[in-house]
Amino acid sequence: MAGLDPAGGTPGKYTEAALLRHKCEGMDLAVRARWVALAVIAVFLIFLTPSREVLFYHGFLALLALNGWLLRRVARVGQSRAELALIFADLAIMTLGIVMPNPLSDEHLPLAMQYRHGNFLYLFVILAAGTLAFSWRTVIGIGLWTAAIWTGALIVAWWSSAPFPGLSQAAQTVFAGHSDLAARLDPNAFQLRLRIQEVVVFLIVAVTLGVSARRFKRLLIDNAALERERANLSRYFSPNVVEELSQNDEPLKQVRRQDIAVLFVDIVGFTRFSADLDPYEVIEVLRGFHARMEAEVFRYDGTLDKYLGDGLMATFGTPLSGETDATNALDCARAMVRVIDGWNQERRQRGEAEIHAGIGVHFGTAVLGDIGANRLEFAAIGTSVNVASRLEALTRPLSVRLVISDALRAQVLQEAGGAVTALDGFTRRPDQSVRGIEETMTIWTLG
Repeated sequence: MAGLDPAGGTPGKYTEAALLRHKCEGMDLAVRARWVALAVIAVFLIFLTPSREVLFYHGFLALLALNGWLLRRVARVGQSRAELALIFADLAIMTLGIVMPNPLSDEHLPLAMQYRHGNFLYLFVILAAGTLAFSWRTVIGIGLWTAAIWTGALIVAWWSSAPFPGLSQAAQTVFAGHSDLAARLDPNAFQLRLRIQEVVVFLIVAVTLGVSARRFKRLLIDNAALERERANLSRYFSPNVVEELSQNDEPLKQVRRQDIAVLFVDIVGFTRFSADLDPYEVIEVLRGFHARMEAEVFRYDGTLDKYLGDGLMATFGTPLSGETDATNALDCARAMVRVIDGWNQERRQRGEAEIHAGIGVHFGTAVLGDIGANRLEFAAIGTSVNVASRLEALTRPLSVRLVISDALRAQVLQEAGGAVTALDGFTRRPDQSVRGIEETMTIWTLG
């Protein structure tokens, strides 16, 4: 109750993180606001009471400042008894400072006069600070607790205080014939109607602020859900594509044909490589491989289409085409080669077996759109995808690391408007038979 309690069941990790971040930021802001407000009140009290008796009230302000610091230390998301106890202490300290007679004062006034100074307004400071850090239930709770503590203090004061003799009679004498005015100005009168009015107004404000805090919490949770969706998108798309997707309404649902670059990368001989490894070691190798490969895909504005066991498929130009999709795919493929070389150097130093991978890249027309019924998946399908997969498979019989199609090479040259250094080192291999393709193809290989 003291923290931002999750609505609708157990929150996800992004919701929990958002709630915790809001709680910490809110408590920091609430404590700073409290200290500033208490400092202002301390100076204001000196102006109102320029004598040593102001030290009595400054003592209560110091206790409230210390209690705010303690609240920050114990703050957490969810219910916290320590936090609730400190909030209750806040209200009790403030009420006691307002109602309790000042022992440093040279004047001895009827206890009822303590309620005439309008000090109840200071309780709104605690209520306002509570909206910065606590849940809507706690904000309303502050209102209810304040009403109960204030009413309880009033009853005790009214029951235990002794009227100053002669003051009530003097007021009636002075305002003879004006009984209502005499009752209002009677120094011994607690003005119960006004006290009830204070409590009712405070409760109305507390409920209003509580409803506002609840609405803000709902917005916070909705925003956390959006962050989660963006995080999920970032697992598959590059940051610039995620930004594009988040700013457009349903850009993926339009089925269309589009020219894209398709890249397949796969570990060569992984079954034989993993035969003698512990299952945990196998998983760690796959995680290391996938992490390095997907990092390069995203670095070059590609889209991670899917993991394929010991490999993956990536597309460039999805969901939105760009001006350098083929170039990005080629640069990504060559970067993957460099990354694998660097990784193998680390593995050799640790006495581990090297990782060899084959990469195939093709450029052509594919069909893009959502597939599936209840669980949708954005997919690229068609002959171009199959060709890229077959080119990756050719790396084994040709004993090369990278195979690209002539169509990809032509598109790279077109995008660059001339020679491209990324094409250096490739060997032209005409009239190659590709499984599943009737006509022979011209391919380019990098050994």
